[in-house]
Amino acid sequence: MRCARCPRLVAHRETVARIRKREFRDQPYWGRPVPSFGDPAARLLVVGLAPAAHGANRTGRMFTGDASGAWLYAALHRFGFADRPVSVHRDDGLRLIDCYITAALRCAPPGNRPTREELDRCRPYLERELAALDRVRVVVVLGRIAWEAWLRASGWWTRLGPAGRPRFAHGAEAVLPDGRVLLCSFHPSRQNTNTGRLTRAMWEAVFARARELIGEA
Repeated sequence: MRCARCPRLVAHRETVARIRKREFRDQPYWGRPVPSFGDPAARLLVVGLAPAAHGANRTGRMFTGDASGAWLYAALHRFGFADRPVSVHRDDGLRLIDCYITAALRCAPPGNRPTREELDRCRPYLERELAALDRVRVVVVLGRIAWEAWLRASGWWTRLGPAGRPRFAHGAEAVLPDGRVLLCSFHPSRQNTNTGRLTRAMWEAVFARARELIGEA
């Protein structure tokens, strides 16, 4: 995948991959749109914001190589959705179990702030994924942007309208008309985890609930 629809994102992802962070200066960077990852027959779908500049933009796997990913994969492993608690690189052999990870955006945005136009251009990729993931029963959205992106890509944003849309709040839960359950969480960014806005207990409660809704592995 070498999408070039968003010139700002193309320039950013490639510049970061060329200049690199000192900590990773000896490592090759992926520097391209980051594909989704997981079990195509998954019942749990996790939707994030976008690849991190020195995380997934470096490793080539969603939520891999940064602090947010450390939180995510530890929780997925604890509740039986991953075969190990750490994700290092796209070729490290990690396997997701009954879980699929995607994002609102496939390229790292400057300052982690995508524009509305960039999100709109990337949405068709998410729409096609959702159409193919026909066994999903529980959707966990990480942050307000992921919440809106999933509602728009799934069609519920329009069908439910302003009055009927599920609200976004950490721990909020809503049953959609098709029976799928939407679980909301703050994003596990350092801005949230280092300040205590998102605690480990709050975070793990979301995935404990996902496991409860899906049932035992």
